[in-house]
Amino acid sequence: MKVSIKTGDTVLVNSGKDSGKKGKVLAIRQTKKGVRVLVEGVNIVTKAKKARTAQDKSELVKREAAIDVSNVNVVCPSCGKPTRVKHAVVDGKKVRVCSCGSVLDTKFVKETKTKKVAAEKTADEKKAEKKTATEKKSKVTTTKAANEKATKTAETKKPTTARSSQRGV
Repeated sequence: MKVSIKTGDTVLVNSGKDSGKKGKVLAIRQTKKGVRVLVEGVNIVTKAKKARTAQDKSELVKREAAIDVSNVNVVCPSCGKPTRVKHAVVDGKKVRVCSCGSVLDTKFVKETKTKKVAAEKTADEKKAEKKTATEKKSKVTTTKAANEKATKTAETKKPTTARSSQRGV
């Protein structure tokens, strides 16, 4: 049987003695009767632990028991509402999608976000390179203009030598 719930999802229990509780899925088990999920903090049962050696103590241990997968709904991380899981193909990958349209697969979301961030960074870097290139061009043109001015002023002033100053030229 295919299940739309994965380990690590946050789910809301919609029926049973723990109805309304939210918890994280710890494990998914396939049994003869169907699929059962182990949810953190839900369906707590008390088990007796027997002492195996003389140093051990017998005690009552509280732990989670599995509940049927039909009794839980996945909680969307973006909208915070319990939802039935839809499936869609995004960037060539089949992913789980909430009814609000956000992607539930956190691993896939991280990959696409990093790709988008990398693409944005490259676009920002290109803009920065264009700005620096235009700044360099403007600096080069101003320095060229300054150099040309300096050469023109140098050409108008004739250099004086020791002999020309003696002759009075």
